[in-house]
Amino acid sequence: MYSAPVLPGETCVPPGGQGHHAGGGWIVGHVTGTAGAGGAGGAGGDAVPPLRPREFAAAVLRGQGQVTFLPSVAAGGVFCLALTAAGWEYGLYGLAGTAVGTGAARLLGADRDRVSLGLEGFNACLTALGLAAVLGPRHFSTALLALAGCGVVTVVTAAAGHLLGPLGLPSLTLPFCLTASATAAAAPGFRRIWHQGETLAAPPRPATGPTGLGPDDLARGFLSGFAEIFLAPQWHVGALLLLGLLVASRRAAAVACLGNAAGMATAWALGAPAAGIADGTAGYNAVLVALALCGGFLPARAATLAYALVGAAVATAAGPAVAALLAPSGGPVFTWPFVLTTLVFLAAATSFPRLGAHRRGAGPAVG
Repeated sequence: MYSAPVLPGETCVPPGGQGHHAGGGWIVGHVTGTAGAGGAGGAGGDAVPPLRPREFAAAVLRGQGQVTFLPSVAAGGVFCLALTAAGWEYGLYGLAGTAVGTGAARLLGADRDRVSLGLEGFNACLTALGLAAVLGPRHFSTALLALAGCGVVTVVTAAAGHLLGPLGLPSLTLPFCLTASATAAAAPGFRRIWHQGETLAAPPRPATGPTGLGPDDLARGFLSGFAEIFLAPQWHVGALLLLGLLVASRRAAAVACLGNAAGMATAWALGAPAAGIADGTAGYNAVLVALALCGGFLPARAATLAYALVGAAVATAAGPAVAALLAPSGGPVFTWPFVLTTLVFLAAATSFPRLGAHRRGAGPAVG
């Protein structure tokens, strides 16, 4: 199993405990079962002791790390720097969004361990970034809407946990996708928040452009695939994000790289335009699927690596399908291919004993 280093002041719980996943390896992450291990699990009506400033800051950084399933303060810090490299506004949106989601969850009485591990922050981080990307980060209305969205996604996270938890499935970034997609679709109907001119809605169109890839395209696409996880297109942002993965877990970084490569290879084999591969959009969902299925929710072993790479290829192929479905409403793809693919593959995994998945109620998997 992968093992992210526990830094001074960090906490970790065993697989199957409070966290995102039910028995993976190297993260404490996106599993949703009971109220405590699901969305914003309640505290039983008891008084909610506040997190100390240092604990809260660590929880916020872990929340950014949890976007890639890593409850690591160090990784979260590097990710914060990476977002700032994309533009100071995006660094601020990511950090503030994570803080608002973390604070809102704790204020509502969410389980203290979940909050401390960053499990209530990562969807809020992505929601803030997603709304900034769609609506424009420098508008005051965008900032207000992003803050409100981060509070709303905390509630959606709890709801998703209670709905998916009994099925033994994680909510992943589904709360972010639901909140951001609904807001993006509704935004053109409100003049005070829509500043982009014409709506982004358009009928699906066939892919166009050359499919040949040069070395520059491959290098740029590989690094940008990491950047697009946080909705950033710049290759140097992706390089910093890969560094954050390496800081937290070299094995996780290796799986992420293999997933990225599988996504790019699939897109090329299917004839995706070179521009769509070079900008990273062919790889980011594949990265997340690979991390989730090999070491995240399933134990890290040869069988799950192969399973994860198949999932990465499927998520890449699903990207244009999701884009076509969302095009009439003008909604971006976000991480929908990752969410849908991972849920299907995790639901199926309990039927394949070699993957090490356990049926609901059978306890954590052992890698």
